[in-house]
Amino acid sequence: MDPGDAAIVRLARNASIETSTRNVADVGGYARMLPSGSDVYITFLPGTPYHHILSTATRLQQVGLNPVPHLAARRFASAAAVADFLERLRDQAGVTRVLLVAGDSDAAAGPFDSSLQVLETGVFEACAIRSIGVAAYPEGHRRISQQALDDALDRKIRYADAHGLELFVVSQFCFEPQRVLDWLVRLRARGVTAPVRIGVAGPATVRTLLAYALRCGIGTSMKALGSQPVSLTRMLARHDPDDLARAIAPRAAGLGVAGLHVFAFGNFADSAQWLRDAAAGRCGAEALDPARR
Repeated sequence: MDPGDAAIVRLARNASIETSTRNVADVGGYARMLPSGSDVYITFLPGTPYHHILSTATRLQQVGLNPVPHLAARRFASAAAVADFLERLRDQAGVTRVLLVAGDSDAAAGPFDSSLQVLETGVFEACAIRSIGVAAYPEGHRRISQQALDDALDRKIRYADAHGLELFVVSQFCFEPQRVLDWLVRLRARGVTAPVRIGVAGPATVRTLLAYALRCGIGTSMKALGSQPVSLTRMLARHDPDDLARAIAPRAAGLGVAGLHVFAFGNFADSAQWLRDAAAGRCGAEALDPARR
């Protein structure tokens, strides 16, 4: 196997993927799509009741997958509410790992405006949940300066180190491999050694990806996605993460990339199929040919 293909296989075999509470009825079929024990993240969309996330996490655990719920800081009314939610996730769904995010609500429902504020309450140690993911942005954040992002990550790392937490980083999806590589190089040059999961957009039409990119504040790299002349054919064409995976894979191990993190955008089956193909060494045009599966 070509070394580049072997690197992609490693990233895909260690990948995680996202779902939402809207897909809870489909979770029973996920076990046929993913290896047992795979990390499946559960997004915390605005307006999502806590019990919907708990139900989805419980179902994922029942079918042999590892639920990794998002915890959106701005959605919690109090520190007690965070603790209660974590305890239920731990006791009812076997949750051992979470992704801590600020949440994209304009106004906080309680005392927390940032993920750092939740981390520093000590709630994760108290609930015996020690594997904590934090979000990062290869293209920067539309509302937060790069210096503020760096300072917050540094404080999270210091807190995790001091309290025996296992911190890892999950990046926002991006469409330009060089931006991702430059961000990783800068991260490591700053002395950040935490493992990183690189966010990639799963298979979807260009129209769908552009819509999600706008919603998520993806900047310059979105221009690369939509740089060709606009037409119905172009907008309905399928875009896969192959090129980005191929560009990142050769340098991934040296830059501490633990695996990919696939944003499924409501199309879990196609994203899971792409991961299966990549994990089997079929990342590329041949992966779309059913005869090669």
